[in-house]
Amino acid sequence: MEVKDLILQVEDIHKATELISSKIGEPIIIENKNFELVSYSSSSYEFDLTQQKTILSKKCPSFIIERLKKEGIVQRLEKKSDPIRIEPIEEFGFQQRIVVAVKHLGHTMGFIWVQEADRNLNQTELDFLGEVAPHLGKLIYDMYTKANVKEGRKEELLWQLLHHEYGNESQFRNEASQAKLQIPNRFSVIVFSVSAPQHKYLLDYLEGTVDRFKFHRQYQYLKSEFQLILVVEGSSREKFSSTNVARRLVDEVKKDLGDEQFYHFLIGIGKEYTELYYMRKSFLEALEVIETANFLNPRPETMPREFAELGIYRHLATLYEKNSSDDYYSEDLLRLIQNDSEKQTELLRTLEVYLANNGKGKQTAQNLFIHPNTLNYRIKQIQELTSIDFNDFNMKAYLYTELLLLNNISSYYQRYKDAIR
Repeated sequence: MEVKDLILQVEDIHKATELISSKIGEPIIIENKNFELVSYSSSSYEFDLTQQKTILSKKCPSFIIERLKKEGIVQRLEKKSDPIRIEPIEEFGFQQRIVVAVKHLGHTMGFIWVQEADRNLNQTELDFLGEVAPHLGKLIYDMYTKANVKEGRKEELLWQLLHHEYGNESQFRNEASQAKLQIPNRFSVIVFSVSAPQHKYLLDYLEGTVDRFKFHRQYQYLKSEFQLILVVEGSSREKFSSTNVARRLVDEVKKDLGDEQFYHFLIGIGKEYTELYYMRKSFLEALEVIETANFLNPRPETMPREFAELGIYRHLATLYEKNSSDDYYSEDLLRLIQNDSEKQTELLRTLEVYLANNGKGKQTAQNLFIHPNTLNYRIKQIQELTSIDFNDFNMKAYLYTELLLLNNISSYYQRYKDAIR
């Protein structure tokens, strides 16, 4: 029997993914219509950086989705089912690939992504993807609409909540009541995601910590291969109470696991809401925090875990893409990098800490472990070498953002170093 016929007979989307990968000879990722991970091949083929992040965070990075929308690819996928070839986006570790929209009953259910790292798929392989795509659309449809006996009705309903896969709210609440799923009146969503596949064993320890957490009746959770997703309940009358519960839970996890294991997790906490409709919004906010932490490598430990406090970090991926594509540099920072390189000074680091402390000299000196007079001397050097005006808020905000990119993305810093030569 041909591989295509086997695929059209299987009812398990993971098995279908493996069969497609074995037929094509390339890594395969299946996502739903919201670009969230459904399945991926477990073969020995190597996934590129973007696909690795998709597998870890269970969702295609938002900056990739925005890029695809900007180039009109998402719109084309909605209109046609033919395979589309996407050129590489080297700065994001996005290798060339084929994407095919999978549809069922006239609606887009998701996408097949096939990496083309070493070769282009031939027409026979592209035709094959087009032929099996409708069946994958049906499998995704069945996965989100049929009861999952293995996980139980409560988990299925909670998953529907997080993905807006439910219709009438009143009917849903009735079904939740029958399944004994407590729907909170005030809630936040928190996501724990392992930072690398080899750390996924830690999810078992994390699950044990959660189960031992004192507030047993104040959360519901789902466990996937690389994530633990929790809906944390707060007091209906106490604003920010679910956020406070989430913070205490994170502290409990850190205490229970210890620093070394704790920092193998990327943690995102969505904002607090009181309407059922916004549960998905809180979930996506938590994922955005994780995506941002994933984007920064190495990520700073000072980066907020709460979406409400993410601030300028939300825009770093967009700024990185724009500055890289425009081949943009800050002349002031270039001078400081050059001076540090030639004279073994630490002016760039001093500027970063000084701005992070909002120009507070005493705190900056303490953070840098230097005498206040040494700090004053360094600030004077910075002013002599650059046009930086420390009384200009816009300039300080811009410089701090650029410094975050420089200090957390090695390729970005290398661009500056290359510009000096």
